[in-house]
Amino acid sequence: MSSPNAQGVQIQGNTNINAENKNVAAVAVGEGNTAKNTTGAIKGGTQIQGNTTIKAKQTNAAAVAVGKNNTAANEAGVIGGK
Repeated sequence: MSSPNAQGVQIQGNTNINAENKNVAAVAVGEGNTAKNTTGAIKGGTQIQGNTTIKAKQTNAAAVAVGKNNTAANEAGVIGGK
């Protein structure tokens, strides 16, 4: 199985994603910083064969990045990616 887009997502089968965020915040301070909250995702460059179920829940989660080239992330129920 190959994807014409190297960052693409290819799924063969059924996919069910049940995701919930509550009171989730992401803050990035400074140059080039990234702060993120991701719940229930299939990211680029992922190949899945067969049936897939993702159940993810975040409650009161926070991601904070302070300073140059820092990264902070809360990722619940995430397949693939960086």
